[in-house]
Amino acid sequence: MKRVLAVVFLLIILFAAWFLFFKTDKTSGNTASTKETSAAVKKHSDQFNQKIANMMNSYIEMKNAFVDADTAAIKLKTAQFISSTDSLNLTELQQKDSSLFISAQQNISDIKANAQPILKESDIQEMRHDFSMVSENLYPLLKTIGYEGNKLYWQNCPMAFGDDKPANWLSNTSEILNPYLGKNNPEYKSAMLHCGENMDSIYLK
Repeated sequence: MKRVLAVVFLLIILFAAWFLFFKTDKTSGNTASTKETSAAVKKHSDQFNQKIANMMNSYIEMKNAFVDADTAAIKLKTAQFISSTDSLNLTELQQKDSSLFISAQQNISDIKANAQPILKESDIQEMRHDFSMVSENLYPLLKTIGYEGNKLYWQNCPMAFGDDKPANWLSNTSEILNPYLGKNNPEYKSAMLHCGENMDSIYLK
């Protein structure tokens, strides 16, 4: 009887040792796998993200000037936005993915092509049309590069240029502050300042 108990006891010890060994082995394997997955995730450098943040801060200031319908401020903030866009260095993207680099380059070229006329225009509606096109190219740029900054909202006004002519813009707040109808609209005054809705958001997930 004692011999039987000794055998059973020995089997229990061997089973426990086997279980602990394989559990530890699997756990360490999963940890290694997790590290490999994390390493495979593409991240931008702090310097690159700061340049993007500077560009977006300039864009938000430009958007706010449109909300205020201040043409002098619009021109000043647009010039700053163009300067911040010029300072972007896409070499980091080129090293990671040449097709992504080419797409981003095209977006930036289109952004600048639509921003520069704002500096010469006097009609705020013309400025707003160009701002709309800047926004339409900036939004896909952020999607293309994998934006990693503070949360942004893609917002829409269904009647920005008339009852059936919508337009979009980016904002750093979910509150709608409409840059197309704004605070001093000749027809609506400030009644349409909050006209619009959030369509999407962009942030590091």
